[in-house]
Amino acid sequence: MASSNSSQIQNSGSESDQRKRKRMQSNRESARRSRMRKQKHLDDLTDQINQINKDNAQILSTINVTSQQFAHVEADNSVLRAQMCELSQRLDYLNEIINLMSNTNSSNGFEFEGHYEFMNNPWNLMYLNQQPIMAATEMLQY
Repeated sequence: MASSNSSQIQNSGSESDQRKRKRMQSNRESARRSRMRKQKHLDDLTDQINQINKDNAQILSTINVTSQQFAHVEADNSVLRAQMCELSQRLDYLNEIINLMSNTNSSNGFEFEGHYEFMNNPWNLMYLNQQPIMAATEMLQY
């Protein structure tokens, strides 16, 4: 009996060791799979970071180009506003000349023979003591 009890104890110890080894092997495999999942997740996050950084660089580049275009349009717009103001002042001046000429003609009976048509056209008056319109973006600050 003593020998059968000792062989049962050895068998049970052997089974216990075998279960323990199986459990340890299973735990190792599970830990390895867990590490692999974590590494894959980390790699995916790194790829996302790289893609987001690439997208941000593209967006910044687009913003810079758009900002430069906006600055050019603003500069051109400022030049056009200055030219419009100057042309408006010239038109007012030319209208004053026409009004003065009309008042002078009606008050003293004097007529500009042949010259009235030339003087009546504001674009023709531009050649009399007028400088050309010259405005550049460098001259204007906004």
